[in-house]
Amino acid sequence: MPAEELYVGLMSGTSLDGIDAVLTDLGAALPRSIGQLHRPYSTALRTRLDALCRPGDNEIERLGELDIEIAETQAKATLELLQRTRVPASAIRAIGSHGQTLRHRPGRPHPFTLQIGDPNTLAERTGITTVADFRRRDLAAGGQGAPLVPAFHSLLFSDRHHHRVILNIGGIANITWLPAASASARLGFDTGPGNCLLDHWIQQQRGEGFDRDGAWAATGQVAPALLEQLLSDDYFALEPPKSTGPDYFNLEWLEAHPAIGGLPPRDVQASLAELTARSIAQALHRHCPGTEQLFVCGGGVHNLDLMRRLTRHLPGLEVGSTAQLGLDPDWVEATCFAWLAKRTLEGQPGNLPALTWATRPLVLGGVYPGR
Repeated sequence: MPAEELYVGLMSGTSLDGIDAVLTDLGAALPRSIGQLHRPYSTALRTRLDALCRPGDNEIERLGELDIEIAETQAKATLELLQRTRVPASAIRAIGSHGQTLRHRPGRPHPFTLQIGDPNTLAERTGITTVADFRRRDLAAGGQGAPLVPAFHSLLFSDRHHHRVILNIGGIANITWLPAASASARLGFDTGPGNCLLDHWIQQQRGEGFDRDGAWAATGQVAPALLEQLLSDDYFALEPPKSTGPDYFNLEWLEAHPAIGGLPPRDVQASLAELTARSIAQALHRHCPGTEQLFVCGGGVHNLDLMRRLTRHLPGLEVGSTAQLGLDPDWVEATCFAWLAKRTLEGQPGNLPALTWATRPLVLGGVYPGR
């Protein structure tokens, strides 16, 4: 048997719900999961993060404080995970930390992306070498800084006999196209909103963090005029590569559409669920010809109403979860960033230039030594 190579992967997604932490053995060809943990953000912390995703007063001061606070929260999640699994910090080769995205603006004259969760603090609190800031090197080389997961999806989920798409539904939805017998992912990009608008709307209207099982959306009726206005946004017509975030798709974006006026809140929620499903289905029909199988990961896989809508808009496709392929849908992204940390430490590229449009393959991230 190959020797163990233990890594921790940390993922904080655009849904702003908390930190996913995984402990995985990357010593063999495929990852072997050892333990997982989700540490939710407090309501107060989530509110502060959400506010910082948009322009506002005193941003630098708030950014500096939250950068350290998120790192402290990441460190606690890591140490709790190691305690649960009875693995000493000295046995971990590295932490791969995505950080918490506050802005992602690849289309600007001076493009940038910003993730917080200070890796210096994380390395110091845990004593473990930390690899972080994965996206900015790809951006510096002319890429979008996203998506970074398709290389990992190719390793785990490619199949010689079936054209597959891996769909991650977090705050933002993104897809990886894996044609049969292809050596690598052929395409990957953000399709648009995943859960972010659904979460923000139910938080505003009902004070709930998310729509469990999509139950509230299922009680509403889709408003055709609102849905048509939402789908007319220029982002959905853009050709890949493209990436976005909740700094674009947010309540201000939603409420700027006149057709929302006077609608029952549950009908708005149903229309937002339909927007997510329709935009994903349109992306598959337009860019991933011949797709036979769709496997979903991320929090959206638990939204039963959303999964039903997807199935309805994708007749003839086998729609399932990445659990059917051997990796729990809740832990795919965190495991990916553990794998990216290993790539970085070994001097191996982590991006796919054909997907991000960077000028070349790149070793991603910075390395912050542990004790």
